Amino acid sequence: MLSHRGYSVAELRRALEKKFPASPAVEDTLARLRSLGYLNDKKFAEHYAASLVRNRALGRFRVRRELKAKLVDYRHIDRAVEQAFEDTDERQLLEHVLDRKIRTLKLPVTRAKLSSLCQSLLRRGFAADAIMKAVRARPELKPIAEGAELETQDE
Repeated sequence: MLSHRGYSVAELRRALEKKFPASPAVEDTLARLRSLGYLNDKKFAEHYAASLVRNRALGRFRVRRELKAKLVDYRHIDRAVEQAFEDTDERQLLEHVLDRKIRTLKLPVTRAKLSSLCQSLLRRGFAADAIMKAVRARPELKPIAEGAELETQDE
């Protein structure tokens, strides 16, 4: 199982117990894997968090949530998130994601589209205040009035 991808200790325990219910060998296996260095929550959390930031461009909140979902020991989560963002500026990451989102956004921008854009950035784990600052700094994201959109299309 470990040859396919990394696992946290609790996640691998859950998978092994599901595959081999009521087997006393599960704890022995986990202990052996730990002693050999194949299973380490701290290393897994650091690598997984860095991968999420680098490859999927996720914000702090989403990275933290993903690590919790992988059953990483809570003592390692905050340090792994901080380490993942040492080399990456979260504001620049947000700007990069926003640039990509704007390219696919059909103009004109309505309040509904702007709301959807902000919600998608929130789901990616960026802070709401940072999103609002980034969106307000973009003149192309100024929403038009709903009635004005209909008037310009009729002309």
